[in-house]
Amino acid sequence: MFDEHKLAAALADGAGLDAGALAASHPALFSRAALHLPAAALEAMRELVAAIESVVALPAYRARALNWAPPGSAAERPARGVFFGYDFHLAGDQPRLIEINTNAGGGMLNACLLRAHGADDEAARLEGEFIAMFREEWRLSCGERPLARIAIVDENPAEQYLAPEFALFSRLFERHGIAAALADPADLAWLGGRLLHRGEAVDLIYNRLTDFSLASPAQVALRAAAVGGVVLTPYPFVHALYADKRNLTLLSDPAMLEELGASAAARAALLAGVPRTVVVGAGEGERFWSERRRWFFKPAAGFGSRAAYRGDKLTRRVFEDILQGGYIAQEIAPPSEHAVTVDGEARPMKADIRAYVYQGRVQLFAARLYQGQTTNFRTPGGGFAPVFPA
Repeated sequence: MFDEHKLAAALADGAGLDAGALAASHPALFSRAALHLPAAALEAMRELVAAIESVVALPAYRARALNWAPPGSAAERPARGVFFGYDFHLAGDQPRLIEINTNAGGGMLNACLLRAHGADDEAARLEGEFIAMFREEWRLSCGERPLARIAIVDENPAEQYLAPEFALFSRLFERHGIAAALADPADLAWLGGRLLHRGEAVDLIYNRLTDFSLASPAQVALRAAAVGGVVLTPYPFVHALYADKRNLTLLSDPAMLEELGASAAARAALLAGVPRTVVVGAGEGERFWSERRRWFFKPAAGFGSRAAYRGDKLTRRVFEDILQGGYIAQEIAPPSEHAVTVDGEARPMKADIRAYVYQGRVQLFAARLYQGQTTNFRTPGGGFAPVFPA
């Protein structure tokens, strides 16, 4: 059962955050609900993550995925990338993978939320895993040299909706003897072989930017630092391999999976769990328009449901824009619905289920509850919710 006093204590202890002020500024960040999902469904999600990892490791898959990646994304680094988010819709016990993110937000917020539901031991385990994950990213690149300073980087970080999570991460790092800073890319400088933030050298960048390939002129210092040996996690290479939505066309095509060399077990898991996804070609406009109710249209390099459209909600004008290129079409996999009590009244909420993953292992399941077309953090009673096995 949700205990708002425990949540307030977790936020205050974790980052000095005021729960009342956060509730006023972010009224739909946390849901009071919890989801209890079939253990078989959660295990199927783990199996699907493992199947994807096995395919991503194949040389033929890597060659195809990197072929359409932006320039500079093919440079591999030892670090694996923190906070992958595998997002699912659920049909009974069968999960359907909607997308993969390589800088998924919410991990620390969900650890606080677990405390509000009495799962203190699980929250403590997660916080330990999170700090160990960042240390492992550092060790993979720099061996046993001490990790002294982490910068959490995003555009105007204090103005981001998930800025409270940045404060939680900063306090977590500092509790474990690692100095922490929040930084806009413009606050960084590459001088004398060192990345500096306000005169202090930075060892590791926790990258929360949505410029996944670091292509914009604003990322000049970050690009130089990544080449120069500063650990950047996640790195453009992992986004190219996992999160470009065109990769779902490979993971949902039976002939392609066989051609790539995927095992029979991986093919079975992927074809059951990844909705058919295809690149939208301008020459197929009439077909896609006539079949539009079957598809969800998404920009290949998009994030956060931006410029994504259900086919049955499309106008002809927007569809013409989609045909200009850069879009994939994914077969619609409707989200599950759950009754959530809001102001004493049961209301139906849709659920996206997110598996937070590091090096192929699921660390945490959490849900985002909402009404409407896509996850929005605007639905009263919606927001992040913990997931427990039924």
